[in-house]
Amino acid sequence: MSQTDFTPTEMMTIAAARALKNTDVCFVGIGAPSAACNIARLTHAPDVTLIYESGTIGTAPSVLPLSIGDGELCDTAVTTVSVPEMFRYWLQGGRVTVGFLGAAQIDRFGNINTTVIGDYHHPKTRLPGGGGAPEIASSCGEIFITLKQSKRAMVEKIDFFTSFGHGECGDHRARLGITTKGPTLMVTDLAVWRPDPVTREFTVVSLHPGVSREMVQAECGWTVRFADSLDKTPSPTEIEIDTLRDLNARTKAAHSGDKNGETA
Repeated sequence: MSQTDFTPTEMMTIAAARALKNTDVCFVGIGAPSAACNIARLTHAPDVTLIYESGTIGTAPSVLPLSIGDGELCDTAVTTVSVPEMFRYWLQGGRVTVGFLGAAQIDRFGNINTTVIGDYHHPKTRLPGGGGAPEIASSCGEIFITLKQSKRAMVEKIDFFTSFGHGECGDHRARLGITTKGPTLMVTDLAVWRPDPVTREFTVVSLHPGVSREMVQAECGWTVRFADSLDKTPSPTEIEIDTLRDLNARTKAAHSGDKNGETA
């Protein structure tokens, strides 16, 4: 498959999907994380357990949900529990291996803002808020993050501290008594990032096909660190790209109100 056969967003979704294992129990965020998790389920990880914040466990949606309250999630779940049970027993009980989150703003240490852009009391933009993301960020075994790169999203300092990543750097999580790993992976439309083992600053470990170091830096608000041994992200396989496009087509048709797969 040549470079022109897929878009940066498709590469991002597929690269993020590859990070999930068949044995994972994954708490899924809406949007880009949901797309990645369901592509994993439909390709290499058919037994992955997907959990959404509304209490649906083992869900297998045929289309991507519009929100955590989408009936598609409950209809296809193995079971649905109350939200208090979901958070207290499943999440805070240490039964979720991976939390998959997006971000409106993120800093180099994986701290996430989904609350407000600008001053909290006089914001430029009021965002949907944290929802369950702060608890997901602290209670899941590890956190994967996916987002499109831009200087507006990847900033030196986030405007509001919604979900705790690695804090100020280094062992900040441990000093606060948080025993989970925190963010261990970030996948953007340009690259794959991993935290430095000592400082916990996100470092580029793999460039997507056709992407240069200069392109990554141009869409990031801090000075990017690159791994000494920089890999190239494998291009999507035919199965991966076909599965993603089929899922997106079904989703578009369903959300247009046409159940026969033709958009209005």
